[in-house]
Amino acid sequence: MFTRSVRRKNGFEVMDLAILTFEGFNELDSFIALGILNRMKTKGWNVQITCPSATVTSMNGVVVEAQQPLEFANEADVVLFGSGIYTRDIAKDEAILDRLRIDTSKQLVGAQCSGTLLLATLGLLGDLPACTDLTTKPWVIDAGVTVLNQPFVAKDNVATAGGCLASQYLASWVIAKLAGVEAAHAALSYVAPVGERDRLTTHALSVVVPFIDQQEAA
Repeated sequence: MFTRSVRRKNGFEVMDLAILTFEGFNELDSFIALGILNRMKTKGWNVQITCPSATVTSMNGVVVEAQQPLEFANEADVVLFGSGIYTRDIAKDEAILDRLRIDTSKQLVGAQCSGTLLLATLGLLGDLPACTDLTTKPWVIDAGVTVLNQPFVAKDNVATAGGCLASQYLASWVIAKLAGVEAAHAALSYVAPVGERDRLTTHALSVVVPFIDQQEAA
């Protein structure tokens, strides 16, 4: 069960969400999650691109400024680890990893593709199976984690997704778990392609809702 201290602003609970975005990051991981989760900003959600340096450059050369330093993740309610072409190096970089103090008993934690390797390295997966992309799969297995052949899996406060476009599942899981399935449906409906709203929202929620406690989903 997700527990946290409640803060309020303008009648809404304030929720801090950190999307960890490293050098060589995959734009789809960070920006799709950012776009979907920010559908909740009118409800007090504060979604921030969170980086180890002032700027980071994506795998395709897009330079972005950090909205928050890496330490923001330590106090955030939700932490999502994005992937990128240098994740294997980052997993060996103690100077970066030592800045993180993530607690899955108090925070929702998710990872996309090679971000799963960082969860494993930080000991946040425990004995949970996980999802990741095909390139990262052998590295995650070497870290002692069972890799599933599916796009998404979650247990309690930890979720992992595999495949760039599976970022929609991570974002949907966060919203459904914290604000309910109806809110997740509304966020997905906004970003769905014209003419495919029902199909996209129905499918995405069918992927994530089975991993959410029914009391929370309601």
